[in-house]
Amino acid sequence: MKRILIIEDDPIIAEVQKDYMQASGYSVDVAERGDIGLEMALRESYDLILLDLMLPHTDGYEICRLVRQASNVPILIVSAKKEEVDKIRGFGLGADDYILKPFSLGELVARVKAHLARFERLVGSGEWRKDEIQLHGIRIDKKSRRVYVNDVEVAFTAKEYELLLFLVSHPNQAFSKEDLFERVWGLDALGDHATVTVHISKLREKIERDPAYPRNIETIWGVGYRFNL
Repeated sequence: MKRILIIEDDPIIAEVQKDYMQASGYSVDVAERGDIGLEMALRESYDLILLDLMLPHTDGYEICRLVRQASNVPILIVSAKKEEVDKIRGFGLGADDYILKPFSLGELVARVKAHLARFERLVGSGEWRKDEIQLHGIRIDKKSRRVYVNDVEVAFTAKEYELLLFLVSHPNQAFSKEDLFERVWGLDALGDHATVTVHISKLREKIERDPAYPRNIETIWGVGYRFNL
């Protein structure tokens, strides 16, 4: 049974989330304080974390940052903070999704299922773990899920890795943000496509010689992005 950690200081929201997750077949733990939630996230083995931002003692941004340093577990931020800067900051710290309050419970469950399925495929024994890809000094070992840039191993979050693998596997093809969100995140129109922009920026920082003038991941104005051979 998949284990989910809910870090949410509003007991009513936490209880509703817990009820729906349990009804969907998941084992659920709840923490109503940020410091306790962080300790649980680092100590226990969870398959996904639902994370509020405005928490007592330790805020959600700090939790996201510290958990991401230790694990690739999917982190879904669930917050009333709706400014774009808040979303970009969350994605920049390694969050996999950003869900605004108030939210549809059906949508929440759909996103949880989608992220769990994609993460399981990413680290499981499926097709994405076979063989190896090498392009422009970038080597992706699918079996171990490791990425090397000029023979130096570089750490990638789960979604950064998945996005890079998708782009490298489809060289010279232009994809819109909407296409990438649907193909990599698997959530169709449910999400905020700003996360694609943030993740592309992170990829460029890690694989480009000069991220300000990228040669591998090119911006196609009015279209989206393309990985060049």
